[in-house]
Amino acid sequence: MRTLVLNAGYEPLAIVSFKRALVLVMNAKATVIERVEDDPVCGIQGTFDRPAVIVLTRYVRVPQARRVPVTRRGVLRRDRHRCGYCGKSATTIDHVLPRSRGGADSWENLVAACLRCNNVKGDRTPAEMRWELRLTPRAPHGAQWTVRGSECSDPVWEPYLELAA
Repeated sequence: MRTLVLNAGYEPLAIVSFKRALVLVMNAKATVIERVEDDPVCGIQGTFDRPAVIVLTRYVRVPQARRVPVTRRGVLRRDRHRCGYCGKSATTIDHVLPRSRGGADSWENLVAACLRCNNVKGDRTPAEMRWELRLTPRAPHGAQWTVRGSECSDPVWEPYLELAA
């Protein structure tokens, strides 16, 4: 069981184990907002609600440069596993401007691609192939990208993750 931790301003910060969340609540560093019904935690000092979402009592400053690292899995997830050229199911990623021509490994230069399109395109640009990208590649944003583990979220968390998007 995992718990969503919100900053004092209600923006998502992290996802922690329910044990860590309970320690924060017991030390008065956080307050329980949502709890798991009918599943209390029994301890020596009594029974406690199992937290699903907690909010910190003090604001924690988060660096603004919270960039999402570029990964193959991330590019496929951003493009919803659809080829950026033909729209079919994608299993690979492709550099829009090939690396051999100075293309970088960046969110703006990578798209999901099906194996066929990736092989046919090869070392050329979409303009040289007279292809058009179905979407403009850009860096993802929102809580589902900056909070680790939120892709396998609890339905209770959704309203809090949507606020930050």
